[in-house]
Amino acid sequence: MVILSNISRRQFLEDSILAAAAAASVPASLIAAEPRAASTNDKISVGIIGCGIRGKQHAQALARLADCDLAYVCDPDRDRADEVAEQLAKLNRPRPKAVQDLRVILEDKSVAAVFIAAPNHWHALAAIWAMQAGKDVYVEKPVSHNISEGRRIVQVARKLGRICQGGTQNRSDGAVAEAIKYMHAGKLGEVKLARSIVYGPRGSIGGPGQYEIPSNVDYNLFAGPAPMSPLTRPKFHYDWHWFWNTGNGELGNNNIHSVDICRWGLGVTGLGRAVISYGGRVGYTDAAETPNSQVCIYDFGGKTIVTETRGLKTEPFHPKYGGWIFFGTEGIISGSSLFDMAGNLVRKFEGKTENHFANFLKAVRSRKVSDLNADILEGHQSTALCHIGNISYRLGHPTSPNQIQKQLGELKVHDDVLETFERTRQHLAGHKVDLEKSNLTLGPLLRLDSDHEKFVDNPSADAFLTREYRKPFVVPAAGEV
Repeated sequence: MVILSNISRRQFLEDSILAAAAAASVPASLIAAEPRAASTNDKISVGIIGCGIRGKQHAQALARLADCDLAYVCDPDRDRADEVAEQLAKLNRPRPKAVQDLRVILEDKSVAAVFIAAPNHWHALAAIWAMQAGKDVYVEKPVSHNISEGRRIVQVARKLGRICQGGTQNRSDGAVAEAIKYMHAGKLGEVKLARSIVYGPRGSIGGPGQYEIPSNVDYNLFAGPAPMSPLTRPKFHYDWHWFWNTGNGELGNNNIHSVDICRWGLGVTGLGRAVISYGGRVGYTDAAETPNSQVCIYDFGGKTIVTETRGLKTEPFHPKYGGWIFFGTEGIISGSSLFDMAGNLVRKFEGKTENHFANFLKAVRSRKVSDLNADILEGHQSTALCHIGNISYRLGHPTSPNQIQKQLGELKVHDDVLETFERTRQHLAGHKVDLEKSNLTLGPLLRLDSDHEKFVDNPSADAFLTREYRKPFVVPAAGEV
């Protein structure tokens, strides 16, 4: 039995306990017994939490939806909140209230839903607090900072009857949906391998050093659940992605999109049977902690997902294939295109694409989880795969190329893992990275107990399933009362 598709008696009990704990973890003034429902004639009042690059995109998209009233924008950086408020005013929208503390929005019972585009470490707590306050939630990818809090979002949404959508917007792409439907109908033959390819140059972020927190930022509110660590990077915003306390590296930043499609297409659920990762932060030295080059191999028994991340300038993976790629016995699907086994284009899939934000608001009105294209459970499962890949990497050690080849050669998965490693090695050699002198980090092969979303006999790996939270910004734990 896989817990993510069949809820066990044990999980049901845990959900009930969690709901009681959740009610105790948020100030009483924020708790709402029932979700606020909007009639078909009402505008849905919403708030945007997080006013960075993605938050601005949320604002632009929501401003085009006539049935949506943008009441608030929020960011610990008051200048960024003001900037998005002004942006909306220039789009001929009423200027929303700009606030620094998300709890101001949650206390306003007229607000029906929130759109969370804050840094990763805030995603789960903001979502849970919002649902406890009677709001429905759209939460950006990755939907959580660790596996445990991702499961908590799902549990709270189910127990409280909230609508919660993940920001994996490719789920609303009609052509992609048709490609997946084609594959699920068996027309691609037997499909045992899917690849997630994210190649995009990212240069050094500078540092390390000691830098001042910008005066316009409330650092307590920015840090929230994370430690208020000294700032060691020159750029305060965005580069939090490359630090473990606040981000999940490129695997959680961009690979999550294609990992989600790979999982959807292969029809796999849960954490799988095992995972292993190798990579490193190579080509330059800076303040960041996460790898800029990383490969993860996910073993689902009869099926395999391989993710490849390259942060140094690189040639495309293939002249025709990229993004997500499915290899079947009757052809290849990449993106929304079908190729024959020789790589010739056979057809492009077509389908009706739905605005992902509008899809969420439709479900807010209908109160039907089934109306969502990317229900939070799907977002949690795909995000969890990114987390376990990073956990393998973080438990790894610098390893010689020969030893990496030896250990990879022992894997029994549906991929030529040695060929993947050799391509990675050649790519890095082109940037004058000598892996004999600058070893990559090879993580351990981690066995998984998918039913319970933990590792098999590995306390060191299990320690990464959750984190220490800084009070009062605490995500409720299972069994907490």
